[in-house]
Amino acid sequence: MLQKLIRIYKSKDLRNKILYVLGILVIFRLVASIPIPGIDKQRLISFFEGNQFLGLLNLFSGGALDNLSIVMLGVGPYITASIIMQLLTMIFPNLKAMYFEEGESGRHKFNQISRYLSVPLAILQSYGLLALLKNQGVIVNLSGAQLALNITVITAGTVFLMWLGELISEAGIGNGVSIIIFVGIISRLPTSIQQTLVSYTPSEIPVYVGFIFSAVLVIAGVVILNEGDRNVPISYAKRIRGNRVYGGVSSNLPLKVNQAGVIPIIFAISIILFPQMIGNILPLIISSGWVVRASSAITNFMQNQFWYSVIYFILVFLFTYFYTAVTFDPKAISDNLQKQGAFVPGIRPGQPTADYISRIMSRITLAGGLALGLIAVLPYIIRAATGQTALSIGGTAILIVVSVVLDIMKQTESQMTMREYE
Repeated sequence: MLQKLIRIYKSKDLRNKILYVLGILVIFRLVASIPIPGIDKQRLISFFEGNQFLGLLNLFSGGALDNLSIVMLGVGPYITASIIMQLLTMIFPNLKAMYFEEGESGRHKFNQISRYLSVPLAILQSYGLLALLKNQGVIVNLSGAQLALNITVITAGTVFLMWLGELISEAGIGNGVSIIIFVGIISRLPTSIQQTLVSYTPSEIPVYVGFIFSAVLVIAGVVILNEGDRNVPISYAKRIRGNRVYGGVSSNLPLKVNQAGVIPIIFAISIILFPQMIGNILPLIISSGWVVRASSAITNFMQNQFWYSVIYFILVFLFTYFYTAVTFDPKAISDNLQKQGAFVPGIRPGQPTADYISRIMSRITLAGGLALGLIAVLPYIIRAATGQTALSIGGTAILIVVSVVLDIMKQTESQMTMREYE
């Protein structure tokens, strides 16, 4: 590791890229510390402590929601827009062709539409959140003009964060949106460690040991899932050109156990947040008695740790299959193998090869989805067993942090390898 750090430091281009990304992240943290006006800080703290929904939303904002900063929504609207666009590819063939068949230009247009869709979503989310906070007394003296101004500022903050994320992605050091969420998560570590040390008592040592053990299990599980491959043996047919014979060698086609990465976690949380958001906002718009009762029932149901964990596990599992089906095309892989003169031993080229790869992918996705869902709810299982709720870094946060770190390491190593070849 030390040798790699020295090599990164000696590479001027790579060193400048890392410093550039760090500079952008400093700007993000500075902006995240600027609050909107008219906040009752004490009520805000107490409201966040008792609301699991806002705690999850704060995760997506990169830690900018707990002080109601001008970028309080973070990249949440963009993630929601991306989910909607991914779902629409299953309905509209033109969108699917744009994303999968038109290459880099098609994906650029697809992402551009997602950015445009993020703006109205940010307006709706900022209005609902401000109305909720006003109703709870967190924001005082909010007139119509101030509401419109705050919505404009918060929406502009979301667009600004999307732009910062694009700048990070263009630098070639990881995915910008994921890194922004990652930085928001780790920025809370010093405060969490300080609170844990202040409230430390010898009687809670088994709880801390159990938490550390579960965290190590989650990290190990994420690494195994991200690095795990199922190798499918392939052979290349012999070709004769002139007096030379080409091909006739054997190789492997690696299929990732977790093809979807951390995306199912993000999708699942977004779906979980939606009914809680409706349950919190709807009574503010419609004051009917049955609406209030229904919203209260939804909120209470989602606050139940057992059912929350069950729904979370099922959504992670289902979205693992969904995202793998969207991004992984066995037919395209079969066609590419056939064009290169490669084949799976014992399997006919063409559609039989595609069906064989699809069956293998379905089996390993079953294992990957179950493992990913178990990792996601493992901290809740530990919490139910120990009764400890003070420790803050949960499975979702660890999943995102470890996945982002692995992605950054891979991209950095690939750039170092390219420079060595040059």
